[in-house]
Amino acid sequence: MVRLSVNVNKIALLRNARGGDIPNLLKAVRTCLEAGCHGITVHPRPDERHIRRSDVYEVAPVVMNEYGREFNVEGYPSPEFLDLVCAVKPTQVTLVPDAPDVLTSNQGWALDERTAWLRDVIRRLTEGGMRVSLFVEPQEETVRQAKDFGANRVELYTGPYAMAFGTREGRAILKRHREAALVAKTVGLGLNAGHDLNLDNLPAYVKTVPGLLETSIGQALIADALYYGLKRTIRMYLKALGSRPAVLRRAKPGSAARKHPAQSASRGR
Repeated sequence: MVRLSVNVNKIALLRNARGGDIPNLLKAVRTCLEAGCHGITVHPRPDERHIRRSDVYEVAPVVMNEYGREFNVEGYPSPEFLDLVCAVKPTQVTLVPDAPDVLTSNQGWALDERTAWLRDVIRRLTEGGMRVSLFVEPQEETVRQAKDFGANRVELYTGPYAMAFGTREGRAILKRHREAALVAKTVGLGLNAGHDLNLDNLPAYVKTVPGLLETSIGQALIADALYYGLKRTIRMYLKALGSRPAVLRRAKPGSAARKHPAQSASRGR
């Protein structure tokens, strides 16, 4: 079953547009979890234009302790970002090669001698009990390198696939994703995917790409929620993935915090 992790950055962006606390980020997170998504993703950027550092601290216990779901924090591995995730200890850390001023993630890591420093970063995070995923292009050699670097998973960058969906080029890109996925399976890497996935292009992707464990979806899902409502939209995305909603098991107020998945499940799967 492919898990759905909802990226709530755009909810925070709307909140920040006017200041104050409307929409309330934690209320939105709880709504997503109540609707059956399997996890929540945030991507705090240095300028805090959407998710703030304080949001990461507030969202983490709701997702991992209150609901027992997976919490994924994306970002460029700057010293500040690493200090943040090592303090929060999310289920998964997805490392992206974004420049500080980039509008959105637009490429995957080039894993070679220039990025060999990532090995120490990955080691630090995995030794801290976090699963590490590298945001990469659908290239077979890059996937092999991700395994060599010590990552637990790769997240295949699906932006070009989404842009070319329904065309001959889109089908060729999808074939490359399938080939990269087969390599990931061979070398023992877990497989995630994300960027510009939506209700139209998800079914073909899930059908074609083997071994997919998780999709992280934000922009399209939140946009669809403007028309259909957040709960209904999440159920629509779960259907597009062919996935069942997560079982609702909220911790009772005052009960002991639930051990989050990073501490109890295999890091790779």
